[in-house]
Amino acid sequence: MSFTLWFVGLPSCGKSTVARRVETKLKERGFKVENLDGDNVRQNLHPELGFSKEDRGTNNRRIGFICKLLNKNDVVAIVAAIAPYREYREKVREMVEEAGRFVLIYVECPVEVCRSRDPKGLYEKAERGEIKNFTGVNDPFEAPQEGECQIKIDASEQSIEQSTQAVIDGLELLGLVEPRSASGLTTEEEEVVKERLRNLGYLD
Repeated sequence: MSFTLWFVGLPSCGKSTVARRVETKLKERGFKVENLDGDNVRQNLHPELGFSKEDRGTNNRRIGFICKLLNKNDVVAIVAAIAPYREYREKVREMVEEAGRFVLIYVECPVEVCRSRDPKGLYEKAERGEIKNFTGVNDPFEAPQEGECQIKIDASEQSIEQSTQAVIDGLELLGLVEPRSASGLTTEEEEVVKERLRNLGYLD
């Protein structure tokens, strides 16, 4: 069974950056991975959608359907999307889990820190009223409750590398990724090396 990693959090919290790093780590371990950035999917597949609660829900469900198809074909799906409403996150979970495992990853970060990291100045524009329905300013973000998210990152305290490792560690605990031994190899990789050495006559 494959799985979907859905990173949620306020704008500019760092979820896309961590998602890309996790993508690289999983590919290094032999997983087939597709990274679906929420903004890119919206712009390319359904640019007609706005940012009302209903349109955000539609966007989430459509991405969830893509994840379901990918998981059905043994591809790990990674999504970085604000997904601010709990009810739609649960609908996505139900859809995805028809084909794979759904893992919600909450990238927690105070709005003040997100605002300071905002490269496009979107928070300032929203505060001036130039952008409507901007999550964290004039639109709500319903933070995942206890039991809703499987992995939580403190993006204001952890570095990108620490956050990435926290996700990998969480996936290992969930049994979705095989832990690496002290050698840095998985059990399967160690057995491959041992078998080759046996064939060469170095091991009994």
